[in-house]
Amino acid sequence: MNLKDLYINYFVSKGHKQIPSAPVVPENDPSVLFNTAGMQPLIPYLMGQKHPYGTRLCDYQKCIRTNDLEAIGDSYHHTFFEMLGNWSLGDYFKDESIEMSFEFLTKILNIPVERLAVTVFAGNDTIPFDEVSFNKWKSLGIPEERIARTVEDNFWIAGETGPCGSDTEIFYFRSNDEIPSKFDPEDERWVEIWNNVFMEFEKHEDGTVTYLPAKNVDTGMGFERTTAILEGKTDNYASSAWTPVIDIIKEVSNLPYEGNEKSMRIIADHIRTAVFILADPAGIKPSNTDQGYILRRLIRRAIRHAKKLNIDINSNWEERIASTIMDMYEKYYQELKDNRTIVLDGLKNEKIKFNRTLEKGLREFDKVTRDNKDIDGVTAFHLFDTFGFPIELTEELAQDKGLKVDIEGYKAKFKEHQELSRTASAGKFKGGLAGSGEIETKYHTATHLLNAALKQVVGPDVHQKGSNITAERMRFDFSCDHKLSDEEKAKAEELVNKWIEEDIPVTVEEMNKEDAIKSGAECMFIEKYPDRVTVYSIGNISKELCGGPHVKHTGELGKFKITKEEASSAGVRRIKAVLE
Repeated sequence: MNLKDLYINYFVSKGHKQIPSAPVVPENDPSVLFNTAGMQPLIPYLMGQKHPYGTRLCDYQKCIRTNDLEAIGDSYHHTFFEMLGNWSLGDYFKDESIEMSFEFLTKILNIPVERLAVTVFAGNDTIPFDEVSFNKWKSLGIPEERIARTVEDNFWIAGETGPCGSDTEIFYFRSNDEIPSKFDPEDERWVEIWNNVFMEFEKHEDGTVTYLPAKNVDTGMGFERTTAILEGKTDNYASSAWTPVIDIIKEVSNLPYEGNEKSMRIIADHIRTAVFILADPAGIKPSNTDQGYILRRLIRRAIRHAKKLNIDINSNWEERIASTIMDMYEKYYQELKDNRTIVLDGLKNEKIKFNRTLEKGLREFDKVTRDNKDIDGVTAFHLFDTFGFPIELTEELAQDKGLKVDIEGYKAKFKEHQELSRTASAGKFKGGLAGSGEIETKYHTATHLLNAALKQVVGPDVHQKGSNITAERMRFDFSCDHKLSDEEKAKAEELVNKWIEEDIPVTVEEMNKEDAIKSGAECMFIEKYPDRVTVYSIGNISKELCGGPHVKHTGELGKFKITKEEASSAGVRRIKAVLE
């Protein structure tokens, strides 16, 4: 039986109700791009709100973490992973939680007690040593020398503030060496498999800590890591959670896993994460912002490693890998069944796009590194600005050649570009932006005009959902429940051109975010903006929070023409347009 089923069955037998996995894109938490832990969708309930399923819950949650992206390629890191969790909302606490975890590990999974060790909270100035957990573990047969006390690693909080408390972490000795009698948490042979967090406090912005209305338990066990342990594997990617995917990669590359582990792991991991992002009800598509940027980066990195393995990029290799992944998981996640075509189309379209960019960019990269010189900031920025190479890709390619990239120089150039953009739009920069920056600046301003026009033509409920600008065209996503009629498209185009002809001045001002919203300024992802924001106004037609850049007068834009209008995702339409 699959570990997920064993876990759910056990906790249901202990009075827990199974709750469905939340989507990977958070529905009510704009502070993060993805759900990063099983507890994240449950924060309101951990804060005291009553859960409709009661006080004992369990689930397997889809999670995505991209902070370790550079570590993918080793034997145990994953961007997408499943977290098995059980919760008590003001019901049982430390004693019962530890007892259930211990019973599940030793009686259901049959893990020998001598392979287990734990850590508990040592205590600090505000919160005492966790004597209850310490004594409980001893009573269950974990010897005292296998119970380590730590401070930093055994206190849990989601961010700077919020629900928090001590935790106890459970470790497994993953090695054929003799098991040391004393547990050292720094010894890498001991691998953490489960974490039980005892939330009894709330940390406030002023640093004070108070008790929560109810004491809660939040536990998390990594599915991939535990599966590998149960199967006696020291490489997660050699476990049954991954072998069907790795087998397809071996087949399409005609290469063995041994000696090609890094690229095969990256392809397997990144395609799996891309499958779950594309299948998510949020309708994320590859783009240059937010979740779409992460998705694009994952797919493109997988393609680059596929090229390294000499996989025929023009074959349906990505479809075969993605289909295998969906076959493995669709029993647990309905959206993989429902959105199969969307997933495969999304991967294929991005592959085609990236192949075009990659060929040009790689030629340029080879040209600038012909003399085996390190890459300066200006060159790194040129690869980004002209060829769409994210700095991470340039770093990876350079690393392969044993070259360094001047990251600080790149950042300075990037910042300078932003400053020029802002200054230009404020009318203080006389020379204009050089090269493609100038046309992009025009397109950027055109998106504001199009947004305003659509509000008049379609209705005030139209809001921008995303945009993508190149030197050749602009793409604009907006909320709309129907395909635009020819008349609506013509009317929107006509309005934008009318405002261009009127040569309306574009003004910029800085203000507090709150004041900007009160003044009627519109923006996407309001929570992601700092307290101080830049607001661009085009006469009384448009007012938006935006980082820029923009032209000084609408008359600089030329003629605006809509070339295509199509569906982007559910409830979102997409317009492509050019300036002639």
